[in-house]
Amino acid sequence: MNTSELGLPMAVPTQDLPARVRIHEVGARDGLQNEKDAVPTEVKAEFIRRLADAGLTTIEATSFVHPKWVPQLADAEQLYPQVADLPVALPVLVPNERGLERALALGARHVAVFASATESFAKANLNRTVDESLAMFEPVVRRAKDAGSVVRGYVSMCFGDPWEGPVPVHQVVRVCKALRDLGCDELSLGDTIGVATPGHVQALLAELNEEGVPTSALGVHFHDTYGQALSNTLAALQHGVTTVDASAGGLGGCPYAKSATGNLATEDLVWMLQGLGIDTGVDLGQLTATSVWMAGQLGRPSPSRTVNALGKTAQSHQE
Repeated sequence: MNTSELGLPMAVPTQDLPARVRIHEVGARDGLQNEKDAVPTEVKAEFIRRLADAGLTTIEATSFVHPKWVPQLADAEQLYPQVADLPVALPVLVPNERGLERALALGARHVAVFASATESFAKANLNRTVDESLAMFEPVVRRAKDAGSVVRGYVSMCFGDPWEGPVPVHQVVRVCKALRDLGCDELSLGDTIGVATPGHVQALLAELNEEGVPTSALGVHFHDTYGQALSNTLAALQHGVTTVDASAGGLGGCPYAKSATGNLATEDLVWMLQGLGIDTGVDLGQLTATSVWMAGQLGRPSPSRTVNALGKTAQSHQE
């Protein structure tokens, strides 16, 4: 798909925004883990390869969670070797020491643990309290760092929780600081049910800074339940955040939070960033073609507005 024929947004650089943003692509893991039926391993591998060809440099590959909990990713041992030679970072989720051992045995050197800012979601997702889950992560992070791995800490429910409602900023900051103290190199602030608004985003980022967590160690992970994902991303960019999670084609939600809709679509993010004159290194046409291909594999259209708009434009050019 040739974007020079389809047209791209006019780039109008804005002051006080980052010159470059690293997109942390989560579609192959966070997106596909929510599919009703397991996607064939070969299709997942091809999806990851196509995402890399489109210019994405960080592609979350899979999760070494027990298959009982996430059966859609039960093929982690089979998938990872098929993509391990790609010249990109391939983070994987590890819930505990056993998961870490499995990942390290395959050569994974970018791993992530996933915590919760709320007790209700910690119970639903990990069957532990917040403090118990942090204690479980301590040896995981330590062993990962000892092995030379880069460790990311996901923090879910940073803005709202379906059981507890709005989440106080100080509560999120406490969990973030604890993960940093454990040794996490980067934190991803998750709006798991998509209720954040720009002011809330900036308030959380400001308090994290005040409590000693630098902006350089923070990424944002927005869901588009109320159509706020891009506005929330812009608020984070204005604060200086340069790492944004997104999912190709808008795949994904959260299996343990039924009110969560899809992730921010990578194509929608790239369209906005290109319009702001922010470099991502991503070829939007190639990325869009990848999501159109993946939608065909899944048997349904992509929810991404940009994928649909560019797809229709491409079709009209061919007629």
